[in-house]
Amino acid sequence: MPVDRPEAVPDARRPHRIAGGQPGLLAPGATTDPYRLRLYRLLRTEYPLGYDPALDAWLLSRYVDVALALTDPRFTGYPHDGAPRGRAPVPLGLCRGAQVCAPPAVPYRTVEPAVERTAYVLARRIVGRDRADLVADFCRWLPTGAAAAAAGLSYPGVNGRTGGEPHRRTGGGADDCARSTALREHALASFLANMLDDPDLQAAATAGAAAPHASGTLLDRAWAETLRRDPPVQIVLRRTRTEVPVSGGTLPAGAPVACLIGAAGRDPARFTAPDRFDPLRADADTLLTGPAHCPAARLGRLEAEHGLRALLTAMPGIRWADGFRPVAGGLLTRSPRTLLVRPS
Repeated sequence: MPVDRPEAVPDARRPHRIAGGQPGLLAPGATTDPYRLRLYRLLRTEYPLGYDPALDAWLLSRYVDVALALTDPRFTGYPHDGAPRGRAPVPLGLCRGAQVCAPPAVPYRTVEPAVERTAYVLARRIVGRDRADLVADFCRWLPTGAAAAAAGLSYPGVNGRTGGEPHRRTGGGADDCARSTALREHALASFLANMLDDPDLQAAATAGAAAPHASGTLLDRAWAETLRRDPPVQIVLRRTRTEVPVSGGTLPAGAPVACLIGAAGRDPARFTAPDRFDPLRADADTLLTGPAHCPAARLGRLEAEHGLRALLTAMPGIRWADGFRPVAGGLLTRSPRTLLVRPS
């Protein structure tokens, strides 16, 4: 397996160091791009275990350690002991970690046609424009429509009566994560950026838009690859129940632990060419995608699949606006903030 090779970082891009020389996770510039600053690389290679006072947590950045924290019963939820324990991934990413994960108010067989219909309505609204921002005009609306369908509500932003989001119930519940759309917006934006940025993948998806079953496997793998390479949630907090040996030392009992999902997903000790977006990679791993049964995870996959198909069907010639390249931003949550396209 390839390993990280520390390289000289120009002074202007060198992460701020805290006590002991360890780079600070919340250093200036890190919230813009911890990958470009090589912050995650430095943590993996030189400081696999270190305490960050700004977060008040111990940092884990290597895949092997993050995987341990997400599956080992010696770790539990943070700040309370509410997250599941055992040999299964804890809630992360799109899943908000409800203790009882239940299906949406209406069956998925009813939700999926509503998601597909919403995606095509939104895509047709963009057709004919000289330029559009898929984040503002598509990614922010499709998850809202899916959440409304999952809750059995009408979607006023699409049915033409009024704008805004559907009515949101209060008081919590097992389907809270399905009703929360912000993280799915981030994930959808990253998925579309990855697919539209690769002409070969876009061509394969365009050819498969008319034959959904033929392209389903590719889109499923592309969705999982997006969650590995560009997770919408970069950090998941855990707490140790006892002392736990990890790379670089031993975590004390009762310690808050920050699992750097963004760093683990690009660990070259686990993934070949980890910065490359490759849906067909042989070393794919589902650990970092979160619980497959979570309503939010299932809705996110449906939104990605039907969203891309709707865009490519309505706008087969869609391409980036002149001079535009997708750029992700953020540390705690991360995705492209704009996706400027020429619809035709």
